[in-house]
Amino acid sequence: MNALDEIKRKIQILYQTNSNIHVDVNMSKPKVSIINQEARIKGVYSHIFQIESNGECYSLRYSELLTPAIRINELENENNLRILQQ
Repeated sequence: MNALDEIKRKIQILYQTNSNIHVDVNMSKPKVSIINQEARIKGVYSHIFQIESNGECYSLRYSELLTPAIRINELENENNLRILQQ
């Protein structure tokens, strides 16, 4: 399983167990700056997933999680993900 498949799997687990997450997003196109905000995963698709934060919806590519532009706190702590899987 490559890194991108692992990210997709983890996002799917979060979506199915507890779609409320905490994110940091810092992108220039489109201009999005979210720092440690609570968000909700709205949908999980083959190449993107959607989140809603502060009433705004954003579509994010899984590959963007491999860059410093997007960080999901719940994925940073592997213990949180193991608890959700049980």
